[in-house]
Amino acid sequence: MGYRQHLVRSILAIRDSGGLLLADGSRAQVRPVLVGRNRAKLAEIAARHDVEDVSTDLDEVLSDDAFGVYGDFLVTSQRASALRRAIAAGKAIYTEKPTAETHAEAVELAELAQRAGVKNGVVHDKLFLPGLLKLKRLVDSGFFGRILSVRGEFGYWVFEGDWQPAQRPSWNYRAQDGGGIVVDMFPHWNYVLEHLFGPVEAVYARAVTHIDSRVDEAGQRYTATADDAAYGIFELAGGVVAQINSSWTTRVHRDELVEFHVDGTHGSAVAGLFHCEAQPRVATPKPVWNPDLPDPIDHRAAWTTVPDNAETENGFRAQWEGFLRHVLDEPGHETYPFDLASGARGVLLAELGLRSSREGRRLTVADEVQA
Repeated sequence: MGYRQHLVRSILAIRDSGGLLLADGSRAQVRPVLVGRNRAKLAEIAARHDVEDVSTDLDEVLSDDAFGVYGDFLVTSQRASALRRAIAAGKAIYTEKPTAETHAEAVELAELAQRAGVKNGVVHDKLFLPGLLKLKRLVDSGFFGRILSVRGEFGYWVFEGDWQPAQRPSWNYRAQDGGGIVVDMFPHWNYVLEHLFGPVEAVYARAVTHIDSRVDEAGQRYTATADDAAYGIFELAGGVVAQINSSWTTRVHRDELVEFHVDGTHGSAVAGLFHCEAQPRVATPKPVWNPDLPDPIDHRAAWTTVPDNAETENGFRAQWEGFLRHVLDEPGHETYPFDLASGARGVLLAELGLRSSREGRRLTVADEVQA
């Protein structure tokens, strides 16, 4: 993700288009420095993409005034330590999620950045997907009337790594390395639900390790200790109930890898990565349950495609551009909603989801924050 989305499709795409277009018509150019453990690999990537700067010493780069923004795409277990060092160095922070392994640590990072006056942002990429942008347009227009419920389906089959190589890294399936689908996806669901429908007030979840043995990148079999599927019910402000299934052990029978079905008193919609379809109440068919006869209604035909109405670019690049405008104090970007505090709320939902699964009970967010 750090290479494909953040480097190639975001930072290098901005660079190669002449830089970030600003409100006054000028452009601010970006200059990346690649930091990692393996200098040879860094050099190969740098040569491939005409990047001048590489380093294996993060602290050395953080002390260099030439670089003002620190982008963190490390494994979760190493993130908090690196973010602390970047904050201490006075760098603006842009980071993947989860921002820390515990809610307490995530809150601490947000408070550290605030006290240091460091601008900070957390990747909220799904809000920039064309399908969810269309869904947000429907919400903002009042299309749904009173929203009743949200049903989400996310996932696909991740191969075990034996007869076909796995398409996700093996650490994702080891809890001791920060893996697990709850830790990975619940922070996403928190900001999606929060920004489209309302903040999460309570959660009940069941996290499961369906496949307990997998094969890693070296061909070695290992015990999978992290959850590979999670089934969650989220109660939102205003009485909206959201149900979201997250799974790396499901075979896809839907149009896209993630879909959200929203029902309201005046209409319903289904949105994925790119598409969005809607059905107002005036066009809603009136089915009658009859198990003895095939249903005569073509239900899919009763839905209308929501048009694009605007060109959208890669969601990761769009958010990078928004954050860089915030760093540059561009008009209209003085504040930034997708910050470390928002990231901490995502970590809390993941923490509560895992705890709910262990204890087999519904947990209220406000009670847990006060505790």
